[in-house]
Amino acid sequence: MGRLVEVGGRALRVRRLSGDRAGEIRISRLLRNTAVTVTENLAEAGRGLSERCLDRDVLVIQDTTVQRSQGGGGDYLHAALALDEQDGAILGLAGGCFLRRQSGRKAERRILPIEEKESFRWLEAADQAASTCSGARRITIICDREGDIYEAFALRPEPADLLVRSAQDRSLGDGGRLFAALDALPEMGRADLDLPAKPGCPARLTRLAIRFATMKLARPQRGFRAGLPETLAVQLVDVREVDPLPGRPEIHWRLLTTRPVENVLQAWKIVDLYCRRWAIEQLFRTLKTKGFDVEGLRIEYPEPRDKLVIAALVAAVTIQQLVHAREGGPDHSDRQPMRSTLRTCRC
Repeated sequence: MGRLVEVGGRALRVRRLSGDRAGEIRISRLLRNTAVTVTENLAEAGRGLSERCLDRDVLVIQDTTVQRSQGGGGDYLHAALALDEQDGAILGLAGGCFLRRQSGRKAERRILPIEEKESFRWLEAADQAASTCSGARRITIICDREGDIYEAFALRPEPADLLVRSAQDRSLGDGGRLFAALDALPEMGRADLDLPAKPGCPARLTRLAIRFATMKLARPQRGFRAGLPETLAVQLVDVREVDPLPGRPEIHWRLLTTRPVENVLQAWKIVDLYCRRWAIEQLFRTLKTKGFDVEGLRIEYPEPRDKLVIAALVAAVTIQQLVHAREGGPDHSDRQPMRSTLRTCRC
């Protein structure tokens, strides 16, 4: 692992990692050893995390990244990263898995039970994270739009809350539709948001308006597991740009959560927590083009390739921890790598 961290700034290749021919042979044998598994590597990473989560408020951020694209399918890595809610410090890897995506299965998704869908990984990772971080005071699992799954809310692990960006205009328990109901809500406050620069987009300051309410989501009409409740009560937080720039994508997040949202400060807190998703984007950058470049690995067999990618993922977490510790100072007292860029205003 120390060698992986050492070469983290360069593309990961077995020959470069090994240092010489003898080392290359040893690494190749290790990767092909059936006694060495991805599951055990993840479990080992999780054992250290359990202790670091004790008596903390923990955020577990889930996301999926492409490892190797093949037309409409390919190989993907799903990971769950644990952070301290108070200061954003990275605590460790809370789970992960690989999936092989096949093209041409879109028509089947609506009729398959959740256990047979690729999206089941969001539920499995939530259960795994809740178990690994069970000593935490509070666990909040954060997902992007792919995690907008009715079963994820209905079957969430009891100690954990969910925070998910809505992807679907769901039916509501009263017969209405989610997006229209959110649009009809009164504006409850505004805040300024500093947006960092992106390729082709300079840094800028934008103003956001917020709305929030409690609503009941209706159970999907087909493909659901037996025994799911007909409706689920969740908190909805809608945040959108007041005056979006022409020709630029508008910021508009519809956030679903099981955390309480009873006032505008709690609503902005939900937005701030969702902004912490950037931590896993940074992790994937370290794993891919800005660091290990696992997409360029020339190992054709999936089992040894997966083992090396998981080792690189654990090393990437360590690298991010070292970077954040360096930025926060030796005592870590002001370590806030993911601090909010929202500034509330009265206008």
